[in-house]
Amino acid sequence: MSSLRITEIFYSLQGESNTVGLPTVFIRLTGCPLRCVYCDTEYAFSGGKKIPIDDILAQVEAYDTPYVTVTGGEPLAQPGCLDLMTRLLDKGYTVSLETSGALDISKVDPRVVKVMDLKTPSSGELDRNLYQNLQFLDRKDQIKFVIGNEEDYAWSKAALNEYQLPERCQILFSPVMGRQDPTDLAEKILADRLPVRFQIQLHKLLWADARGK
Repeated sequence: MSSLRITEIFYSLQGESNTVGLPTVFIRLTGCPLRCVYCDTEYAFSGGKKIPIDDILAQVEAYDTPYVTVTGGEPLAQPGCLDLMTRLLDKGYTVSLETSGALDISKVDPRVVKVMDLKTPSSGELDRNLYQNLQFLDRKDQIKFVIGNEEDYAWSKAALNEYQLPERCQILFSPVMGRQDPTDLAEKILADRLPVRFQIQLHKLLWADARGK
């Protein structure tokens, strides 16, 4: 029976993306090949518990909500993640995938809503961006820029034009909590009239850094 190593499965409000605020089941897979300096889920780098996909589906069903987010760590580091998402979709769930953008997304079920990072300079993982992934994004998908300083903002703004990102998919600009003043970032977006969605991590405002929220 196919299994995945899972750090946690929990029910909360979606804190990011274009479904922010909606009750959602989160499946956090264990493991990540990246080490972003601002990472807030280092506890998911190792450990976890191997759970059969059938049991994961049963846990999700118990929460009785149509929205499921598969996250990490980096969920695509476990090949069985692809099967999990397809099985969730076949059961009628709206499934989103939070991925770093460093691993190939070409085999992800096209019904999945992909929320993919493009790593900014201050992440420390700029060289891990896999730009070939851009061709597999469409209008339902989202690219997230996590912005920690002025250099990140300038780099992100240039990337919008270089890769014609607003024509491909939805764009999210998110401040690094404690590093980038959110008001300052919002004012820059307005001044430059950028075609992006500004977001703050709702779950951190509500529950600080509590796990399982």
